Amino acid sequence: MNCLAIDDEPLALNVIKDFCKKINYLNLVATCTGAADAIKYLSQENIDLIFLDIHMPHITGLEFIKSLSNPPLVIFTTAYTEHALQGFELSAIDYLVKPVPFERFLKAVNKAYELINLRKKNPVNISQKKDNIMSGYIMVKVAYSTIKINFSDILYIEGLKDYIKIYTGSRPVLTKSTMINIEEKLPAEHFIRVHKSYIVSISKINKIENNRIIFGEKRIPVGNNYKINFNNIIKKYLL
Repeated sequence: MNCLAIDDEPLALNVIKDFCKKINYLNLVATCTGAADAIKYLSQENIDLIFLDIHMPHITGLEFIKSLSNPPLVIFTTAYTEHALQGFELSAIDYLVKPVPFERFLKAVNKAYELINLRKKNPVNISQKKDNIMSGYIMVKVAYSTIKINFSDILYIEGLKDYIKIYTGSRPVLTKSTMINIEEKLPAEHFIRVHKSYIVSISKINKIENNRIIFGEKRIPVGNNYKINFNNIIKKYLL
């Protein structure tokens, strides 16, 4: 498992270097004192895992990971605990607080190792997932008409008291119904409830930012009661 360590403290880098030598499945490709130095290794090498400090000059570890379109697995290493939630929101494997005991380090890298092996056994092709258009439809009453809406056309659904608004690529459709009722009719493998007022199509998600799903100008919040389930679903598609 190829690794990269990024930290502006040489002592911290030496600790990670010593720990990696003790674990036979870790190959520490390089150590970097800043995020900018790490870019060349990420572009030239097949890096599976990054050990990343958060508080660094010029750009923080959190900002650095957000800037990568396809980041490797990440284990944050920091002297501060207040950024743990943000770290896990970025799908970090673990969050280690300095000084890091070897036992804790080993536990974190074992999780990364197991995940990489799992992905090798069960590879997920994201483009195939998105191109796998779901079949089926619902019939919706609108004013004095009943119209057909294909599941594959739905972006997301918004609950508005006694009504729901179904958003597709064209105009949204408003009909009298409840979120519970529509949720029961949607295929669970393609749609997920992310908030008391929102259901989204999993295959239509193109961007997630700060616990919000971005659909053009619309930002859909992920509610606290739905966050764990949503994150577990999204992790299945992460490279």
